[in-house]
Amino acid sequence: MMLNRITNQAVIETDRFDLRPLRKSDQGLIELHGGDERVARNTRSIPHPMPPGATEAFIARSMADDRIEDVWAIDGTKLGACEVMGLIALERMDRGQSEIGYWVAPAFWNTGLASQAVTALIEANPQNSSTLFAEVFQDNPASARVLTNCGFEYLGDAETFSVARNGKVPTWTYSRKLD
Repeated sequence: MMLNRITNQAVIETDRFDLRPLRKSDQGLIELHGGDERVARNTRSIPHPMPPGATEAFIARSMADDRIEDVWAIDGTKLGACEVMGLIALERMDRGQSEIGYWVAPAFWNTGLASQAVTALIEANPQNSSTLFAEVFQDNPASARVLTNCGFEYLGDAETFSVARNGKVPTWTYSRKLD
């Protein structure tokens, strides 16, 4: 019998929720919330509609020992909320840098959840990063406010490909020094 094993990834506790590594049982809620077109359209990598097996493969990559990205579920069960209210991730880059990404289920929009999750991840700094980067789509100013409220500074404009939109999307790029 093989148990779900997550290596080298901390659980980060807050008063409202825990940021915890993904587990296979998260598949249904990730598909429900991440498969919502409003969520998928604000990410680079979530397809819409969600094809069969995509979430299962994502969770497997997130649990792999050789992963380059640590992904946490925003788990609100400690206060009777949803087990997966969203996801937040840090992708390792070179020179002690990481890129942060997150999404929150629409039921939890405008509740401060994203800002609290980003703040918790910054304070824990589980990858010992010296600098964090982030990008948001220019038509998602709420996500930009999360970053600026958490101390990120605007770097410039760029563009990236969105799978759900099947095209390039203008972005704002941000950074935050942690030293």
